[in-house]
Amino acid sequence: MASILDSVNQRTRLVGQNRLELLLFKLVGRQRYGINVFKVREVLQCPPLTAIPRQNKFVRGIAHIRGQTISVIDLSLATGGKAIENTKDSFIVIAEYNRSVQGFLVNSVERIININWEAIMPPPKGTAGKQSYLTAVTEIDKELVEILDVEKILEEISPSATTLTKQLDTQSITADLGDRVILIADDSAVARNQVKRALEVLGVKMHLVNNGREALEYLQQVAKDCNESVTEKIGLLISDIEMPEMDGYTLTAEIKLEPKLKKLHVILHTSLSGVFNQQMVQKVGADDFIAKFNPDELAGSVEKWLHAD
Repeated sequence: MASILDSVNQRTRLVGQNRLELLLFKLVGRQRYGINVFKVREVLQCPPLTAIPRQNKFVRGIAHIRGQTISVIDLSLATGGKAIENTKDSFIVIAEYNRSVQGFLVNSVERIININWEAIMPPPKGTAGKQSYLTAVTEIDKELVEILDVEKILEEISPSATTLTKQLDTQSITADLGDRVILIADDSAVARNQVKRALEVLGVKMHLVNNGREALEYLQQVAKDCNESVTEKIGLLISDIEMPEMDGYTLTAEIKLEPKLKKLHVILHTSLSGVFNQQMVQKVGADDFIAKFNPDELAGSVEKWLHAD
């Protein structure tokens, strides 16, 4: 177990290139789950938890870790399963999502695997119940591994504000955009809707897709009806980085390689706030990076890059 934890601490400092490393864990039962190692700060044996009044039912308590007070969320309970009973023999995955640090209570942790994003697939359509908390699935050792929509879990516990607080020149934004649309690519339905709600007050038209491959195929299709550049019909792209089949880094790199797509401005919008690597963004040619979720920053970036055309 110690070697797994040491490995997590080392690998969180790495940045992938169309690959990711998943920390595999279990909740209640035999099903395996995965979390991107880039989001993980460390994995600990669960310390004593302190209950707090009126806490969300999914929050088992708070833990004091390295001088920081961290809420500990029971991932099994939060996804519609049974509570993890024996916390003292369980583990906490300390992770950073959307500019904040959380502890996720899991029953056991197994190992880290390195896998290509192309092997990460969207969950089956029409899933409901616990399955609706999935953003992706993959197969490891002939077993299905489920990747949870952590953004959805966090949104249910503590909803994000999507209302703009700063004044923007909406007339200028709509004039710069014209009849074009803003393309939004994100595998989390919660994240897509957050972006949509934040930007719709600007009066912009948006087209939403579920992952990088869908975004690329959509852009290629639109480009066929453009004379010189897809920017004749698409104002800019807002893309998540972590997505099944094709991640945001690869999507951006592919866009910059195609003559009719390369002029498109790309904003990478991701929950990888604490481990973001500026060099990767520059390498693939993205124009901007914004950590989720700040509606003012997102809208300001949209205004900036639409005006840059």
